Amino acid sequence: MKSPDTIKLLQELGAFILAGAKGSADVRTMASMICDARGWRWVGVYKHGHGELLFVAGSDDEPPCYKNFPITQGLCGAAVESRETIVVNDVRKDVRYLPTFHSTLSEIVVPVISKSERVVGVITAESEKLNAFAEEDREVLERVAGLMGHAFQ
Repeated sequence: MKSPDTIKLLQELGAFILAGAKGSADVRTMASMICDARGWRWVGVYKHGHGELLFVAGSDDEPPCYKNFPITQGLCGAAVESRETIVVNDVRKDVRYLPTFHSTLSEIVVPVISKSERVVGVITAESEKLNAFAEEDREVLERVAGLMGHAFQ
């Protein structure tokens, strides 16, 4: 069962997305809303384009180490390929991890799939804690990714 805070976050994000959120400023607002509500280190959104994942926006001003990278690399690339959410409880033990920040210990990556069933990007969240992501966190990001995906063709 989702907590009242989670339900409120999903309602606010849904309204924001459905009201026509577009562009990097709006994506940053969404990433910040999620990051603040869940207490994570960072949330970022990448779009899929021409064989690469391209950084759109993150929850703060500090850019990730890899702003753009081939779709075949990293946990983000693995999520695009599998079309499934990937949760890594300790990134130090996963060779696919591309460092975003030196303090990251856990990461979750959710593919964003469009109405036409194409993977158009990913949402990634990182934490400075091991085993940071619970089932409710996964559900939140998958719901947000679904809303974002339906905003795209």
